[in-house]
Amino acid sequence: MASLSEDDFSCTVCCEIFKDPVVLSCSHSFCKECLQQFWRTKETQECPVCRRRSSRDDPPLNLVLKNLCESLLKKRNERCSSGSEELCSLHSEKLKLFCLEDKEPVCVVCINSHKHVNHTFRPISEVVPSHKEELISALKSLQEKLKHIENIKEEFEKTVQLIKSQAEHTERQIKQQFEKLYQFLRDEEEATITALREEEEQKEQMMKEKLEETNRHISALSHTIKDMEEMMKANDVCFLKEFPVSMQRVQISQPDPQMASGALIHVPRYLGNLPFRVWKKMQDIVQNTPVTLDPNTANPCLVLSDDLTGVRWSENKQPLPDNPERFDIYECILGSEGFNSGRHCWDVEVKESSAWSLGVTSESNQRKGWDFNNTDICWVQYGLGERFGFPVEQDLERVRVLLDYDRGTVSFSDPVTNKHLHTFTTTFTDTVFPFFYTLYCLTILPVNSQ
Repeated sequence: MASLSEDDFSCTVCCEIFKDPVVLSCSHSFCKECLQQFWRTKETQECPVCRRRSSRDDPPLNLVLKNLCESLLKKRNERCSSGSEELCSLHSEKLKLFCLEDKEPVCVVCINSHKHVNHTFRPISEVVPSHKEELISALKSLQEKLKHIENIKEEFEKTVQLIKSQAEHTERQIKQQFEKLYQFLRDEEEATITALREEEEQKEQMMKEKLEETNRHISALSHTIKDMEEMMKANDVCFLKEFPVSMQRVQISQPDPQMASGALIHVPRYLGNLPFRVWKKMQDIVQNTPVTLDPNTANPCLVLSDDLTGVRWSENKQPLPDNPERFDIYECILGSEGFNSGRHCWDVEVKESSAWSLGVTSESNQRKGWDFNNTDICWVQYGLGERFGFPVEQDLERVRVLLDYDRGTVSFSDPVTNKHLHTFTTTFTDTVFPFFYTLYCLTILPVNSQ
């Protein structure tokens, strides 16, 4: 091993001394991690040197080479820790000088060699301090980078917890919303079955009365028939005496019982278009809001309602991750759905807020820092500076936003008085999102309230 240099123990991928070397079937060795990284990049299991494909996903460890590398590293560390001077591998002289061109220690014989012709040399003792300062500076930068990455890792860990919290909260909201729908359906089922039972009871009672009437009719006829049969057994004189009365009784005719109209259950009343009728009635308990808010874009000082249609300002900043979608300085939030065609309209209740801005902005607009790209926002504002949109002077209860993407217009009006406030005309080239800014609270109204 004495005749070998460190290059003979270096991985051809990372150019460092082997770490956990593995050997391929072609006999070439590489650091295990270097090889796996090479394969992931190339998306093929081939040797980085000879390009021969490997039949194994996990090549065997080269134990002999691993032991040699560990021995080499151990000897190098022992030399450095003992402070002993190293000798030139070519001339066996002490390394006392440093070649500024080749950036390597040399001995006094090396300076006269062909390799170092016209090179500049300095004593090692003079070069080391400046190199150490350079390394310290680079190390400081690396330490700062490490601290920065650790902070990023901490943010990632917080984000993982937030994702879990978001999922749990959303699941609870889903279950609550569906429970309302289930309860509505259960109530509708119960009401429909109750109405069916009431009709059943009513129809049965009617038929019972018909049956009682029919039984009385049958009983009267039975008595008459029995009396006539007894009379016909009497002697001739008695028969003839009673004959006129008997004929009168026989000839008295009562109308036959009739089946009442509508005696059966009105089945279509309960089954006809049942799902559709329930769905129509369900619309009385559900609301359609044309715009919902995206909590992932909300400034940490903004708190959203559970149904994502209301937002209010809070002085307590929420511990939220600074994800790319989120506004970090201004109290802004976007709608959850962007538009790139068609007409869209939504009403916003602003009566509880004395400072607000409403409108639309492009998906690519700046969300971080203090500077908005105002040219990418069509908005009106109240109680704020002109920088935050076209100023509206009157105190309003509601504001209607009408976006016509294809025509390139965004109009604002007062839906209570139908008064026009302002219209922006532009050419949209990007997806635009509903935009909201408030220092108090805003509420997006459902369609049936507009």
